[in-house]
Amino acid sequence: MFTIASQCWLCRQPLYLFHHGICCFCLRNLINQSSCCIGCGLPSTQRYLLCGRCLRDPPCWQSLTFVSHYQPPISTLIKKMKFDGVTQLAPILARLLLLRWLQEKHYGSMIKPQRIISTPLHKYRCWRRGFNQSDLLARPLARWLNCDYHPGSLMRLYPTPSQRELSATTRRKNLRGVFHCTDNVRGQHLALLDDVITTGSTMKEMAKLLLAQGATSVQVWCLCRTL
Repeated sequence: MFTIASQCWLCRQPLYLFHHGICCFCLRNLINQSSCCIGCGLPSTQRYLLCGRCLRDPPCWQSLTFVSHYQPPISTLIKKMKFDGVTQLAPILARLLLLRWLQEKHYGSMIKPQRIISTPLHKYRCWRRGFNQSDLLARPLARWLNCDYHPGSLMRLYPTPSQRELSATTRRKNLRGVFHCTDNVRGQHLALLDDVITTGSTMKEMAKLLLAQGATSVQVWCLCRTL
């Protein structure tokens, strides 16, 4: 049988393990290694400690894990997946998040989540796009980590304007009461998953809801954290 050649999505060199999608040389510079606050993900002098902003106003989640700041080349891959429909990038990007989380777990005190919860899209927006990118990321992660996952754990009750063009204050108002939890999460350690986090308003609203439903802890996972 002939082997179909596969190339790295970034440098276009042949891959030894085609399903990884990104070669080991590109991977070295892809995952963020700078010192960032464990709470908000913004630059900080102390890694794995809360920064001054989070000490004054602590986030409702226990930790925030991200692969990279929102910049090329990873931002380019996310756009290809979301807006060009290149869904085969989802497991490749999910693997980057898995590697980052395992790295954080090795050096920090991360708890393996019992359930992964993806950020929901409203059914109309999901229909127009054809998929929910967070759902595509969550499926392989749940399989690799042996976590529970159900795509309908959280639902958007009504459509809201896109968060990309809104200010931080408007984002918070835009999301009040928009989510509904359909699963029993009492006593569970959860991981909330999204592709990109900007102000954190969406994650804050979902985390508050899940903690109110009795969740023991909430981690936030994303591919990119904007500065």
